[in-house]
Amino acid sequence: MAQPPWWHCGHCGVSIAGSGRHDTEQQLPVAAQAQPNRRAALQTHYFPPSGGGVPELRAPLQLLPLAAGPAGPGRGRSLCRARGSVLSGRARPRKGPRPRGPWAGEPAPGPERGPWGTARYEAVKKHLGAVGALSKQYWQYLACKVWQEGCEEEEEKQRRREGEAGPVPGWGFPLIGRDYLEILSGWYCSFGQCCETGDCRITNNITGLEADLSGQLHGQHLAKEVVVRAVRGFLQSPQPQRALVLSFHGWSGTGKNFVARMVASHLYRDGLKSDCVRVFVSLLHFPHHNYVDSYKAQLQRQISETLQHCRQALLIFDEAEKLHSSLLDAIRPFMAQHDSEGQQDQQRTIFLFLSNLGGNTINEVALDFWRAGRAREEISLELLEQRLRLELQEAAENSYAHSHLLRENLIDFVVPFLPLEYQHVKLCARDAFLARGLPYTEATLDEVAQMMVFVPKEEKLFSAQGCKSVPQRINYFLP
Repeated sequence: MAQPPWWHCGHCGVSIAGSGRHDTEQQLPVAAQAQPNRRAALQTHYFPPSGGGVPELRAPLQLLPLAAGPAGPGRGRSLCRARGSVLSGRARPRKGPRPRGPWAGEPAPGPERGPWGTARYEAVKKHLGAVGALSKQYWQYLACKVWQEGCEEEEEKQRRREGEAGPVPGWGFPLIGRDYLEILSGWYCSFGQCCETGDCRITNNITGLEADLSGQLHGQHLAKEVVVRAVRGFLQSPQPQRALVLSFHGWSGTGKNFVARMVASHLYRDGLKSDCVRVFVSLLHFPHHNYVDSYKAQLQRQISETLQHCRQALLIFDEAEKLHSSLLDAIRPFMAQHDSEGQQDQQRTIFLFLSNLGGNTINEVALDFWRAGRAREEISLELLEQRLRLELQEAAENSYAHSHLLRENLIDFVVPFLPLEYQHVKLCARDAFLARGLPYTEATLDEVAQMMVFVPKEEKLFSAQGCKSVPQRINYFLP
């Protein structure tokens, strides 16, 4: 006679012979005969008493089968499938690997598309959300540490939460996480000295600027002094009221573009290639007066974008005397006094205007000092600046001279560049040889200087081209 199949519950340890389905209290003795001591455990495991007394079996119990024959300790394992508080469904023999048990805090497993599948999906979603939130916190911490971005927003959120619900414990990183972030931020900042300025693109190396101007800018004692003093004072000011505007004046080749490049290279890690530096050349970027309105819109948009992405921007306008008056009017609002409180502490802008206007006046003053037997270093800024402003105001047809920049005193310093003499040209030639790693002699430097044209015709004192073509002329002396 064939034996009935046996059913075993791995949760409570009860083995039952028969169909594996028990609908009433009367069918329970079949389990009790198999293992009498398991009845209370069976009832307590699935049906805990609600008010004391003897537990009762109130709902159908479904068990998964073992192999035919008596059940023994440790033979197989089954899952009691539950739906709410009612146990249902028809038992089927288990096949294949043992099903994975539920996670902590989840209901008992059910069909793949049933509540158990939904609960597991929600649990996975919750865990992934926690991982994403942790990653976001780490990134915000790194961005605040390296680029100083998002710090104010996070502090504002924290203050708002404390204002609504009182002080709450702050979010914190594990110690090892903080150590790794400190190492990463320190490594990143080592390339751009960003820890001091809060922006890795900005270096503000005023000491290096002063040293390089002293060693590489020849014959321009006024430009060295004014540029370093103006830039240092502007960057050290805690709350500048408006932008710093410098207007460079002098003959071609006297060093205006050289100083502008040097300022960019010492204030920004990438120099003229920095995202915070914009260079506009009048004849290159604004060649046609018929498109002034289009140029004006483009110029305002480009300046606005630069100021938006950089809290310290450098804007250079070469050949400023050839800028249309409408373009100068478009620039004016960015140089005026800041409108909102606190904005001046967040935004710093430096304007450099390079112009050949006033070159003749500067040369006349330098020539007068030479004829009087006085050193050019005795020329004062006050004398030249006064003469320059008078010449600019008397300029008949020049939009730059008659723009709001001068009439409204928006230019902070008029920087004169003196004409270069013979010894200055020799120094420029020496620097050109050194820059290319080439040997030179004093005779070679003299030959390079003698190739330049000097004026006036009688004195032959000043180089008509300054040092502009010196780097190209040393090619004649290469082996």
